[in-house]
Amino acid sequence: MNIRSLTRGDGVVIGAAVLLFIASFLDIYSVDGAPADLDLPSSWASGPVLMGVVLAGIIGAALVVMSHGMPQLPKVAGIDLGQFGVAFTVFAAWSALGNVFDPTGGLDNVRDSGGGPDAGTGLILSLVATVVMAAAAVAAPLVPALKGPLVPAPKPHAPQPYGGGQPYPGGQQPQGGYGYPGAGAPQQPYGGQAQAGQPFGADAGAGQPPQAQPPAADFSPFWFAVPVPRPLFAEDGSPTPIAELAPGTWYLAVEQRGQGFVAQTQDGRRGVLQDTSGIQRG
Repeated sequence: MNIRSLTRGDGVVIGAAVLLFIASFLDIYSVDGAPADLDLPSSWASGPVLMGVVLAGIIGAALVVMSHGMPQLPKVAGIDLGQFGVAFTVFAAWSALGNVFDPTGGLDNVRDSGGGPDAGTGLILSLVATVVMAAAAVAAPLVPALKGPLVPAPKPHAPQPYGGGQPYPGGQQPQGGYGYPGAGAPQQPYGGQAQAGQPFGADAGAGQPPQAQPPAADFSPFWFAVPVPRPLFAEDGSPTPIAELAPGTWYLAVEQRGQGFVAQTQDGRRGVLQDTSGIQRG
């Protein structure tokens, strides 16, 4: 699971699931005038509360978080498991609301006699936790404040001149000449044929004067990281993604393409990144 793919909404869902788990060990009933040593049951002693509130809420939260933190989850009857998770959280909140309103399960004659229990701390906290969980699961894809990354991408090192020996972000050296600017051997501009001891743009043949290069374009290659997973589409305009850019990894933008740009992955694949909002430049 890629933690950097999780959003703030996922963080709220995880926090609500932890609160629900804690509430499951508290008393689900409250009896006025009961002795202090009276052992009242928790959610684990009540089948309807355990199955309909606690387990449904925790399973729903796990499915929601896994659907965002893993590249792809299997589908059931053509439905994404993340959607099942949202449905589970809503069902858990609905069940918790019913248990708070009627903790005795319809035994009104027991409550009217003065000895019936009311909703305890466990049920009330379970209702709060499941309502927050369901609200975050439903609103996370819609509210901008919840769509931001839960763990920000690491800041890149300042670009150094070629040959400066600056380590690759994350402490890993690039392989095959691909890496963050300044790592390892001097780099050549795209399309250049310069060799050691010659200025960029000079012909590699011995005894020949340097050839004039065309003026540099407005776009200069740069390194960037994405805040959330973004699809990378083929350069021929095909709607099928060829790769997915993951947060926490640095990619090289090599060419402007409309509102987006052509990006290159570590394995050498190139594609068009159409959604460039919120990217972090190196």
